[in-house]
Amino acid sequence: MVLKQIALISAILISSGCSLLTPKPREVEIITKPVQIKIVQPTLPRPLDLKEPYWYVVSEKNLDQFIKDVTAQAGTLVFTAMTIEDYELMAYNMQEIKRYVRELGQVVIYYKKVTTIEEPEEDGKQD
Repeated sequence: MVLKQIALISAILISSGCSLLTPKPREVEIITKPVQIKIVQPTLPRPLDLKEPYWYVVSEKNLDQFIKDVTAQAGTLVFTAMTIEDYELMAYNMQEIKRYVRELGQVVIYYKKVTTIEEPEEDGKQD
């Protein structure tokens, strides 16, 4: 009978994991505070280095002279042409590209300002 009691008490102590002897758990305080991380800013691409093409305006009046000049300059006669409407479309497309690049530049500047952590300025004074 005594062995049964000892076995029962031992089984209870082993299964409880000594939880009867541990102190009450203390409360955990959860604090949320922002952590500033330094975001590496990418280097901006180099500015555009565009070359300016030379445009010839050719009509029926100056076609013969144009052919002579181009042949003398280039050695062969090859040229491209476009209508006035196509030229206007090309000018419109260039304005759209300029607008898009300008707006993208503003977006890059905005995100650079937003993600840059300003270091506190030190006066150099020691207390």
